[in-house]
Amino acid sequence: MIYCVTKEADAGAGIDEAHAWDARLGWAFGLIADDPVERAAALVRLADVRGNARDALGRFNELWRLTLPLGGQAQWRDPAFLQAHEMYVEAGRYSLPDALWNRPPGDIRTWQGLPYALLFLEWEARYPQEWTRHAKKWGTKQSLIRDVAVADHGETVRTKLTDLVEIVVQRAYRCKDREYLRVARAVDSEDLRGRLETAARSDNPWARRHAGYVLWLLDRPEVPNTIHIWQNWIAAEARG
Repeated sequence: MIYCVTKEADAGAGIDEAHAWDARLGWAFGLIADDPVERAAALVRLADVRGNARDALGRFNELWRLTLPLGGQAQWRDPAFLQAHEMYVEAGRYSLPDALWNRPPGDIRTWQGLPYALLFLEWEARYPQEWTRHAKKWGTKQSLIRDVAVADHGETVRTKLTDLVEIVVQRAYRCKDREYLRVARAVDSEDLRGRLETAARSDNPWARRHAGYVLWLLDRPEVPNTIHIWQNWIAAEARG
């Protein structure tokens, strides 16, 4: 029998997957809530699901050690070992940042996990101390920023990415913040440049420096964003 996959079927599958993400992680939007009580409740939930993931990882590691003498492919055929691995993977699907790891290949713009990738980045941008205490993963931050730095996002995502660039340029540098230049170039617009120009004229010295540098690079798309380029730009600004 030949099955025909229609656009309607694809759309239906996408909606189902989006609902599955929301069922597992909808609570996580509380991590970026303005209300500190709501954020605190989300942090309690996060601690719970991360604890489940750690426990599942511990059981998997124990089974890995016990079945290691089997070697290679035989180990991965062991039922108990496979079950422990499946339970670890499943537990991670309910936790951040675990659920964002091992993204399937394909266009990130159609990935149903994209809202949660943006949530994770917004959490780090808006509440960096809470993010650092409860879910610090610099490698995940870097990979997500690089993944989302593509053109032709929908308007809602473009606005969110523009917001993130605006937030990040106004603070003291944090690990991997330099990656946001990729995002700025991907969503370059009159709106973004207007926000950066406002930041570059502000009383905030971090904003003036960072926003000015991003604007300078936006006008020079061929120039790489390297430490050397940054240092040269700072030196030139200091000379006036």
